Amino acid sequence: MEDKNMKFKTNINCSGCIEKVTPFLDLSAGAGNWEVDTTNKDKILTVQGLDKSEAEIMDSVKRAGYRIEVLEAP
Repeated sequence: MEDKNMKFKTNINCSGCIEKVTPFLDLSAGAGNWEVDTTNKDKILTVQGLDKSEAEIMDSVKRAGYRIEVLEAP
């Protein structure tokens, strides 16, 4: 099975936000399988190598209180 990376645009913009969303993403994506680039203007969340659906990841971020949308490949 091929690993896939999913990228999302979010409003997770600081270390406090990351702390808040961590328990949600660790449950849905697994600890160490995700990261947020808070230096990017679109606050890109990258989720790596999962069998999870985009909807599952998006639901986790929304339950933490943040906005999220799929980042379309260029």
